[in-house]
Amino acid sequence: MTAVSRRAAIGAPAALMLSAGACGAQPIRPAGGTRALVAYFSRSGNTRVIAGQLHRELPAELFEIRPARPYPEDYEQTVAQASREREAGFRPDLSDRVQNLSAYDVVWLGFPIWGQSVPPPVRAFLAAHDLSGKTVRPFVTHGGYGLGDSLSVLRADAPRARFEAAVSMEADQERRTMNQVREWLAKARPRATNP
Repeated sequence: MTAVSRRAAIGAPAALMLSAGACGAQPIRPAGGTRALVAYFSRSGNTRVIAGQLHRELPAELFEIRPARPYPEDYEQTVAQASREREAGFRPDLSDRVQNLSAYDVVWLGFPIWGQSVPPPVRAFLAAHDLSGKTVRPFVTHGGYGLGDSLSVLRADAPRARFEAAVSMEADQERRTMNQVREWLAKARPRATNP
C-alpha cells in the first residue's frame, strides 16, 4: 500500500468518525470562543494524519509531542526500547513544550497504543504540562488490541483534567506489513531438501 493510499485509508474513516462526532450526531466544533490545542505523538504517521485533520477542521493549534532523542527507525528496535521504558516508568525528555498552555480550554490528545498502554513520550508530555481544569479529548490509534490501560494511565497522570470519551481507531499498518512480508518470504525461500 503506498503512503498516499495508506493515508487515504486511514483518513477516510477518521474523517467520518470525527466529523460526525463520537455519538454520530453533530460535527465536533469547539464551543464559541473555546480555544483548542491538538497535541499528538506519532511514530509511523497514522496519528499524525488524524491530528492534521483535527487541526484543519476544528480549527485548532497543532503541537507534535517529540522526544528529544528520537526512537530508532527500525520498528522492532522501537518496540523493544519502548517496552523497557514502560517497565522502568521512564519518561523521556521532550524536544519542546507548549509555551502557552493556559491559552487553551480543550486539548485533543492523540497517540498510538504501545504495549497496550500510553507511549512514554505522551506520559512525559502529561508530566511536563498542567492540564488542571482542561477538557481532554483523547484520539487513539491501535493495532487491533484496543485501548489497553491507556485511559486509566491518562487519568492517573493528569488527575485534575476532565477527560471525555476516547475515539479509537485500528491503524497498525506497520506491524501488519511486516507480518505479510515475513509470510511472503517464508513461501519464497527455497526449502532445504533432505539427502
